[in-house]
Amino acid sequence: MLKHLQFVKSGLQTYPLSVVCFAAVWYLSFFTPPETQLSEVPFIDKWTHLVMYGGTCSVLWTEYLRSHRRPNGRKLLLWAWLAPVLMSGLIEVLQEHCTNHRRSGDWLDFAANTLGVSLAALIGWLEYRYYWRTKHAAGGQADSGSTADGNA
Repeated sequence: MLKHLQFVKSGLQTYPLSVVCFAAVWYLSFFTPPETQLSEVPFIDKWTHLVMYGGTCSVLWTEYLRSHRRPNGRKLLLWAWLAPVLMSGLIEVLQEHCTNHRRSGDWLDFAANTLGVSLAALIGWLEYRYYWRTKHAAGGQADSGSTADGNA
């Protein structure tokens, strides 16, 4: 139990903005949005999903790269791409079956979420390739493979 609490504490310290963003995604996914003039814009809902997931995962990538000198591709694939995509699918299923028809699950929402996560992954990888790797290489730290707190 103590090990799980340490994992949560470490995650909150390392990824505070990501935690806030993911909490906002969950909240916004289940509240009933008001009708506005923006509702008339074609595909505004899909653009909102793309930006919401793309922005959240961009924050996640930035915090990951800030705290790790060398990215672990498998961890990034799991936590910065697959987990948000699966979370998105879970939210769509919950919207369809657990909101008394206030919200509806939508495959196009899921596609927009996945596209946002994928674009964030592409931008994050480019950020690593062209900024972080150069920055750490200049300081002689590029190949250490450790994190800022000493964990791999």
